[in-house]
Amino acid sequence: MMKKILLTIIAGLALQIATPAQTNLTFLYINGSNNNDTKMKDWYIKGVNKLHPVMKKKFEKNSEIKKWSKENNLVINPTPQIFFWGYESKTDLDFVKDRLNISKAFSSILAYEIRSLLTQFMHDAIWVQKTHNMLPILDNLNDTVKAQADNGQKVILYGYSAGSFVTYQYLLYKLPYIKMEELFTAIEKDESTLELVKQNPRKSTCLSALSHNKGGIGTISNTGNLILNQNKEELKTNYLNMDEATEKYCAPEGYVKGVVNFASPIPLFYSDLGDKNYDFNHYNKRMFKYVLENGIYFLTVNFREDPLGFPSNRNLTHQQLEERIGIEIENPTGVVYDYSSVWSKRPAFLAHTSYWSARGTFANGVVKSFVNGTKFHYNKEYQEKVLKKKSKKSEVL
Repeated sequence: MMKKILLTIIAGLALQIATPAQTNLTFLYINGSNNNDTKMKDWYIKGVNKLHPVMKKKFEKNSEIKKWSKENNLVINPTPQIFFWGYESKTDLDFVKDRLNISKAFSSILAYEIRSLLTQFMHDAIWVQKTHNMLPILDNLNDTVKAQADNGQKVILYGYSAGSFVTYQYLLYKLPYIKMEELFTAIEKDESTLELVKQNPRKSTCLSALSHNKGGIGTISNTGNLILNQNKEELKTNYLNMDEATEKYCAPEGYVKGVVNFASPIPLFYSDLGDKNYDFNHYNKRMFKYVLENGIYFLTVNFREDPLGFPSNRNLTHQQLEERIGIEIENPTGVVYDYSSVWSKRPAFLAHTSYWSARGTFANGVVKSFVNGTKFHYNKEYQEKVLKKKSKKSEVL
């Protein structure tokens, strides 16, 4: 009898060892600019496939991240997922190249070569930044995230170069941080509509779901000003149907665990975020409030030699962020952190495309930003040490 019991226990242990842990965290990589033909797509995919095993290993070996993974019951998928938007810009790029070829007949060789380089490296970044090009990409990315969610997979989005524009805009348009009653109270004057909203609460939604061709609540201007549907009866009907629009067009709640932007030139292309009169800042602030209150990591990791790797922000404590954005952050668990001083040991003209060849260095940088970002926000002793060091530097300067 004892022998049978022992054999049963041994068999059970053997089965546990043989059965791999069920993965439930996917790293979803998003391409940058100059990835709009088969050759460059293959270059990007090859780079991701080399990087991902290193990234996964570095995450799993770090004790702080292991603790975070265990607390959140997360196991990283060994297979990377890739969201590729490069082909979308090809038609417009062909138009520019055609005009470039015309200029070759009368331009100096130097002028032509400079134009050619600017076209090659900058076109896609400029193209994807435009709202009418970006929004369909965000819808497609959200379909991908939702498909992962349907399979029980949470995601961390990795945005390379201009892909960081996509990750940032995805959070801005797709996270459900907009409280419907607050929104209507702020911009609606019709008493009957306000009463309907008050009597029929709806769950928080996202910018994308509000738009006229989706939820039908209103039209979002280029400056981020929401203009409500002027047909009051239609507006009321659409409001009552908003939960369905939220379910369809917003990110699945709780499934976006973080964003890692790298080789990121966001401040160069979105410098209007520094304009206090820019209406989108109203939503931008609430998006970051949601990130911090919902345990989401927003990390920026750049090689210091990368000429296009711009710091996304100064690292600020929750208290400093509250003062900066003028919004109270309640029970924060998320992290917003920039680490743009990673030594790649690559020359400046190669650094922007070296995140794959220097993958060990880059992966270490991501892990360090995750760990130090968490400590900076939630470890008082570490936070005070960093702030004191910053203070001393400012005195020298």
